[in-house]
Amino acid sequence: MGNEEEGADRARSAFGNAQDPSTYRKAVQSKERFQRRFGDDSDAVYHLMSAEAPVIGKALGVRSLMLSYGTEPLDLAADAAAAPLPPKTAWTDEGAHGAPVIVGNIRMGFGHYRIAMAMASAAHAMGYTPYWLDLLSFRETTGSKMIEDQNRLYSLGSKLSQDFPPFNRLIWEPLNSEGFRKLSYNAADQKNSELCVPIFQDIDRDIPYIGTHAWPSQAAVHAGMRKVVNAIPDNWPMALHLAEGSIHTVQTPSSYLGYHQLRGMDPKRQLVPMPHDALFYTGHYVDHELVSNIEADCARRRGRVLGGGPVRYLISVGGAGAQQELFAAIISHLIPSVKRHEAVLFVNVGDHRNVWEGLVSEVEGLSALAECHFDSFSDTAAFAKAALEGDAEGIHAFSDQDIFSAVYSSNILMRAADVLITKPSEFSFYPVPKLMIHRIGGHEAWGAIRAAEVGDGTYEMDQDAEVLSMLDSFQKDRALIAFMCDRIEDAYHAGIYDGAYKVVDLAVHGLDSRYARP
Repeated sequence: MGNEEEGADRARSAFGNAQDPSTYRKAVQSKERFQRRFGDDSDAVYHLMSAEAPVIGKALGVRSLMLSYGTEPLDLAADAAAAPLPPKTAWTDEGAHGAPVIVGNIRMGFGHYRIAMAMASAAHAMGYTPYWLDLLSFRETTGSKMIEDQNRLYSLGSKLSQDFPPFNRLIWEPLNSEGFRKLSYNAADQKNSELCVPIFQDIDRDIPYIGTHAWPSQAAVHAGMRKVVNAIPDNWPMALHLAEGSIHTVQTPSSYLGYHQLRGMDPKRQLVPMPHDALFYTGHYVDHELVSNIEADCARRRGRVLGGGPVRYLISVGGAGAQQELFAAIISHLIPSVKRHEAVLFVNVGDHRNVWEGLVSEVEGLSALAECHFDSFSDTAAFAKAALEGDAEGIHAFSDQDIFSAVYSSNILMRAADVLITKPSEFSFYPVPKLMIHRIGGHEAWGAIRAAEVGDGTYEMDQDAEVLSMLDSFQKDRALIAFMCDRIEDAYHAGIYDGAYKVVDLAVHGLDSRYARP
């Protein structure tokens, strides 16, 4: 679905539901404040260039788009034609021939990056050349400065929510569950995302485009892109994620119904529902490398845990670097099992090295037990491959200042892990047995509900004692992990993890896609 209403002011209404004049006025003022702070570059001409993306460039064939300081516009179709053709897979689209698909994203925590990697992976497996457009990376532009400012505030809020329970209860939880849910919230986002339009100067308006956050999706629609898919991350309907003029996709049936009705987005009135051709249920957004190896990886897990081997736990620290105290409690609790060769720990702190340093200072004996794999993705990849194919023991810590390595390390370690310990973030939808610790932000609660209902994860655990009790259960009753593997295979055969492929198909073929039905 393209931007049929050229020049439409998306901040004035959403799907036929008008914003009140005060809300619209505040939205305009929000955009103007950012322009005063960071400059007005609406008339600037930015040209782009492409290069192989770090880490995922070789693995997934991804090319990054970045600012060029030359005067020639980038011909993206020609650039893609010069790239090596992706190898054929069972998912290859016969009409792909390496044609470009843009994945528009931002870093707002790790979740949106992780979804973007899943889309790039699926596009590559389908025969397309994925292009990475990170709107936060264009540091000298007004739009990028605006996003960086908002990202800084979000990270601070996430951290404060963990350090100060009253802040979490009174401000952070309500904001993430109800504040972002309001239709009025969409108006300011629509206005602010207009600041990112100059970045699209060189991009052909008919190139398929997938946004993994509402701002990249909104910006693409404002720029006149005609094949935009807005891949909505959360399982809790929020107006924050609306980008009218795009095709919206969701990962779950409950999310589909909630978004269709714009559920609870304005308690003062019954809103006009989203049109049927603007919203589609696709299933979970998961990387091709994970989906295509589900049965083999589940077989390995059953063999390890039912055969008496140590249970392998992957702890993945999120993009805000929060929950350090709980991670310390988990590691302390498992260290005796590690010493008895009954458990193995993989701890990925992403680009938050300070979190690891904090854990070392809090957990007695951790430093002596841990082997560190820092700032070397090749080392991490080699370790993950060896662990997948063979034995592993002890505690292994992973960290990398490169954002691609920080995020993608968990993806490759996941295949060699038996249980992923995570908050109910985007990982809620991944095909690995999961222990769900307490959320950061109310919107994440329904991710854990989805995992618990599918059966590939636990329910959300609010108390530390509950988490530690579940760890004891995994250690004593290995059949619990095998049970989750059975549910993962059931979901795999039902196509629940095929969402990323379907999103790419919708971006390329639009309403002619074979998945273009509710």
